[in-house]
Amino acid sequence: MRHVNELVGACTDPVLSERLHTLEHQNALEIVTIATGDLARRRLLVRTEAGEEVAIALPRDQKLFDGAVLVLEPDRAIVLRAAEQRWLRLSPRSADAALELGYHAGNLHWRVRFDGDDLLVAMEGPVHHYEARIETLLRSGRVLIKEIAE
Repeated sequence: MRHVNELVGACTDPVLSERLHTLEHQNALEIVTIATGDLARRRLLVRTEAGEEVAIALPRDQKLFDGAVLVLEPDRAIVLRAAEQRWLRLSPRSADAALELGYHAGNLHWRVRFDGDDLLVAMEGPVHHYEARIETLLRSGRVLIKEIAE
C-alpha cells in the first residue's frame, strides 16, 4: 500500500503538466477516481485504476481537488480525478412545500444548488436514500422528482 501525506501539486501546473504528459505516453500515469463528496476528506483509502491501494492522509492546510497530483516519480504518477456529480432535481409545488423541503435539506446537510424554483441535491448515494428522507412530501405530491441529472 502506498501512503500519500501531502499533495505534489496540480496537473494544470505547467511544469507538472509536461511531466505528466510524458508519463501518460509511457502508460505510467495512473488515475484515482473519487466521489465529489469525498473531496472534503483528508483521510481516505482509495484504489488506482490499476488496483493499487493508496492511503491518503493530508495535513489540515491541504485539500483534495480534481487534478491533484498524489504521486510523481521518475517512472510513474498518480493523479486524482473527481467523479462527475449526479444531481437530484426536486420541484416543490407551492411556497410552503418549498419551505419544508428547504428545512429538510438543511437539517440533512444536503449539498444543494438552485435552478429557478427547483432544488438540485448533490447525490452521494442511491436515489432511494433521498426519497426516503422526504417521503411524505413526495407521496403527497407537494414535491416532485423531475429528473436525475448527470
